[in-house]
Amino acid sequence: MSQSIPFADTNFKLAVVHELMYNQGLLPKFRLTTYAAEKGFTYDAWGVGAVPEAMAYFEALEVPVELAEKITEIEMDGGNRIYMEIAPGWDGEDELFDVDEFSDVRHFPNLKSMTLLYTGNEEALEMLRARGIDADWL
Repeated sequence: MSQSIPFADTNFKLAVVHELMYNQGLLPKFRLTTYAAEKGFTYDAWGVGAVPEAMAYFEALEVPVELAEKITEIEMDGGNRIYMEIAPGWDGEDELFDVDEFSDVRHFPNLKSMTLLYTGNEEALEMLRARGIDADWL
């Protein structure tokens, strides 16, 4: 059985999973409509908050350590599919998916570029750049 990456920040994990799942196709794609039908729950398709069942799915999702090397760039954008599957009505105007903790970069030796949702955390940006990652705000 494969080991999974231990993430410290759920939103950092979501950014990684988006790259692996929707951009590279290395994880099975999650569709909220299908998942809700399978699990028998309903949700507000216009709600700006996270659908609890969808967030729980991604929190529990294990990302195999072998996939860490596949991450060379992370582009966080309010229109990313993963965010629309978790919070279908999210408008990008709040901190719902902001990364607060960047220690998870240590798991990704090939990560060279990050575009981040704006948080104003210049310290984090400088730390990422010091690690050789071309990091900037969206």
